[in-house]
Amino acid sequence: MMPEPLTNEEIATEAAAMMAEGGPFATVPMTIRGVDYPHVFAMSQASLRDVLALRGMQYKDREFIVYDDERYTVGETWAKAMRFANWLKEEKGIGQGDRVAIAMRNYPEWPMAFLGIVASGATVVPLNAWWQEGELRDGIGRAKAKVVVCDGKRFGYLEPRREELGLTLVTAREDVPGGDIRFDDIIADEKWPQTAPSVQIDPESHFCLLYTSGSTGKPKGALLTHRSCVNAVLSWSFLLTLAQRRRPDVPFVPENPAVLLALPLFHVTALHSTLMLSWLLGRKTVFMYRWDAEKAIDLIKKEDITNFVGVPTMAHELVQAAKPGDLDDLADIITGGAKRPASQVLQQVDKFPQIGISSGYGLTETNSLVAHITMGDFINHPGSAGRAIPPINQIEVLNEKGEVQPRGTEGEICVKSPVTFHHYLEDEAATERAFYPGGWFRTGDIGVLDEEGFITILDRAKDLIIRGGENISCLEVENALVDFGPVDEAAVFSVPDEIYGEIVGAAVYGKEGPVDLQALRDHVASKLAPFKVPERLWLSPVPLPRGTTGKVDKRQIKMIATQHPAHWSAADA
Repeated sequence: MMPEPLTNEEIATEAAAMMAEGGPFATVPMTIRGVDYPHVFAMSQASLRDVLALRGMQYKDREFIVYDDERYTVGETWAKAMRFANWLKEEKGIGQGDRVAIAMRNYPEWPMAFLGIVASGATVVPLNAWWQEGELRDGIGRAKAKVVVCDGKRFGYLEPRREELGLTLVTAREDVPGGDIRFDDIIADEKWPQTAPSVQIDPESHFCLLYTSGSTGKPKGALLTHRSCVNAVLSWSFLLTLAQRRRPDVPFVPENPAVLLALPLFHVTALHSTLMLSWLLGRKTVFMYRWDAEKAIDLIKKEDITNFVGVPTMAHELVQAAKPGDLDDLADIITGGAKRPASQVLQQVDKFPQIGISSGYGLTETNSLVAHITMGDFINHPGSAGRAIPPINQIEVLNEKGEVQPRGTEGEICVKSPVTFHHYLEDEAATERAFYPGGWFRTGDIGVLDEEGFITILDRAKDLIIRGGENISCLEVENALVDFGPVDEAAVFSVPDEIYGEIVGAAVYGKEGPVDLQALRDHVASKLAPFKVPERLWLSPVPLPRGTTGKVDKRQIKMIATQHPAHWSAADA
């Protein structure tokens, strides 16, 4: 039976009570970078390191990481991470203002390296593990990171550029010949203390640099502060606690919580609302090497998993593959990265009515936090992304002049919150464009806000494709297409897909004659991560149509192309 949704009155009453009680959910008014906020978590005046250390002491004996046969408690994870933090400080002179990158799959070494970098005061740079060599080299070069923790495959990409980029390559997991030092040797070295280095960390300093695809080609680097992250992670904890207090019969926070981590940690959904939230809750986190629905079901049963977090594609595959009794321990299925189709929600409700449903809407620039929808709201508001997550988030729809619009009026969804990012890496102009006066961050999503505070996303202002939760810049793919000699013009657009929601489609024109589409696809695959490579290609016999401004008319191109079968399809290759 789907629990009754929380009313706005219930949320407001409980939120006020929780803030008044003090403790971790106490809030204070604060001015941050010239913007006045009525509610900011008081705990965010401490650094992320200090907040994590406090909770780590509380849950030090609980299991935190499970990977195959490996198990690490919270205390063991912290001790290993602090050895790495002290190595960074003493051996490499790393501290505030420096950047250290992580380039690897979801191995146990990932969170250990992450916690160590944060504790050292440096800025952690999680790199997309699906990137190709050129993308990784560009990301590290722009970040000016001099130390990289990497697995064997990423080491193979980076080693030829080690001297050029001045890198120290710390190899993790595999025994890789040629690395500068093994991560395992650092965390096993007893000369490095198992406590945090004695360094002061400014809460307004950068804790993380995350790359996010935008409409301008190369991924933009969003710099996130300790304060913004603490506010975001505490907000998720606040929401869970509020819901549990108002609906005590629903297991939002089970007695022995365990979550299955199937998403890559270089994304905020996995890093913030899964990994770091698990640390705050003392929740066991079970790592998967790669996504596989049948393997996920085995782990859910073996490890008594209570929470599943994934993109809608994963949730759909899990529900389809599961048989009665497979998911008895699962309290809820949580999705993020893209909107979950209403038909998939109804399928879960019909097949597994006892399992809760929830979905989050957030961006890299907001530390994963904007809105949330759960319980009966999924049925009552099937097209909505939810309501603002209390108590520090404000959501409004603004027009092109930056003016708040009446409820029900279409405009750009904007967020005012202490969780928003500091600035884009080396791009002052893009940072200025990202905010309206008063601190309103522009999400780039067009939508409406109803009288109850539910937001519905209608379109995107940014030229992006979201494939299974991965943001893809159309311009970046277009640049790779026209880099192929025979192609003179290219237009990239989304193509609806039942599994991924959207996939990449492209129309190309070559003035010298027909283009070899398989060779074109192979060329793009050598330049870009696999999820960015077009899966449908159309060959135009004439130059691509343009609008009155001279720009390629993508709407017309997409409309014409998708009325006809693709000239090349990954499904047929």
